[in-house]
Amino acid sequence: MKVLVTGGAGYIGSTVCSALDDRGHTPVVLDSLVTGRREFTHERIFFQGDVGDGDVLAQVFERHPDIECAIHCAAMIVVPESVAHPYQYYLNNVVRSLELFRNLETHGCRRVVFSSSAAVYDAVQGFMVREDSPLSPSSPYARTKVMVESILQDLCAATELRAISLRYFNPIGADPGMRSGPHAAEVSHVLGKLVEVASGREPVFRITGTDWPTRDGTGIRDYIHVWDLASAHVKAVERFDDALVSGIDGSVSHLVINLGTGHGVTVKELVAAFESVIGRPIPKENAPPRPGDVAGAYANADNALKLLGWKAELTLEQAISDALKWNEARQRMFVG
Repeated sequence: MKVLVTGGAGYIGSTVCSALDDRGHTPVVLDSLVTGRREFTHERIFFQGDVGDGDVLAQVFERHPDIECAIHCAAMIVVPESVAHPYQYYLNNVVRSLELFRNLETHGCRRVVFSSSAAVYDAVQGFMVREDSPLSPSSPYARTKVMVESILQDLCAATELRAISLRYFNPIGADPGMRSGPHAAEVSHVLGKLVEVASGREPVFRITGTDWPTRDGTGIRDYIHVWDLASAHVKAVERFDDALVSGIDGSVSHLVINLGTGHGVTVKELVAAFESVIGRPIPKENAPPRPGDVAGAYANADNALKLLGWKAELTLEQAISDALKWNEARQRMFVG
């Protein structure tokens, strides 16, 4: 199957492309390269452009009219940055997504897999959230994800468009084949910061927030290996129609599915696991929460298993190990 992957030159999108390759599918990458890396498009069908640009989409479908599904990964994703620059987040994540969906429907591509986020959930007792748990996005970034899900809900009700929104929990690690991994110059994700400290590029790891109502006071997250996450996208593409027919409440045109391990890990527990893998302690200190931070949550992933036949298989330690290997591999891959 030929699949359009927006943001396919980014961390998650490029890993999704590798998972599609490994399953015999053909990814068609659309990326502006504002944050993505050209190296991740090597030997792939690649179009450079904005996802909201109708002319670029016309070129894509003129050359590849046999695209059967689109995976929409392109987005700005840094929570504190979204607090500081909300306009850019609403423009890029919402407005341009709206244009993308309109153009996909125009060109006859009516299956969409959308990269959503667990950041949309409200705090709940016990921290485990299901797809029908209350929503309360606490940052502009998270609100863009709720808005795009709502847009898809309405478009799917009014047109022939069909969509599956995958609510990611916390992707970490790298492609085990070392074809891609985190690449941002300014590291924002927790495991990346741990690697920076362990490598000596940062002096100390800051545990941001130590007074949350969790078992040790630090934030709780559901850390999912990025390769498991990528594999879930392949399952969503391959089982798209069946998943919508089976639905959570019967046949639907838009479906929301959690992607996580089903286990909560606190920041202190992640640090302990990291230190266990590298075999030594790292410098660390407590610090206040960042703008937009929340106590956290972890997934009930029952519907992913029921509807997609997917569950997370790789361990936290495997993700840490792959992140450390990628730290070395990226130096060889990136020339600038």
